Amino acid sequence: MQLLINWIISAMVVFAVSYITPGVKVDTFTTALVVALVFGIINAFLKPVLLILTLPINVLTLGLFTFILNAVLVILVSKIVPGFMVSSFFAAFVFGIILSIANTFINHVYKK
Repeated sequence: MQLLINWIISAMVVFAVSYITPGVKVDTFTTALVVALVFGIINAFLKPVLLILTLPINVLTLGLFTFILNAVLVILVSKIVPGFMVSSFFAAFVFGIILSIANTFINHVYKK
């Protein structure tokens, strides 16, 4: 049940952040659900592998390369999910940062 609630909350955050971020468009809430699911799967399986592979760059940039990697993953999700469009790398970068901040805040408030 907890997983379902987290998935719906993540979809609501994706839907809300898409309205805030210029250059990012989510067609429907169903699309936001799919985006949240795909982004969660990619973050669970692909992101750790990519973080290990890019560890030297991440150390040199003091962890800032993680934001670039997050933007690349947002673009990957936009290529996979129809109805989720990201117009540029900068839009994906901003979307990734706002999404991370919003998810952290929501999860922190929700867990208490």
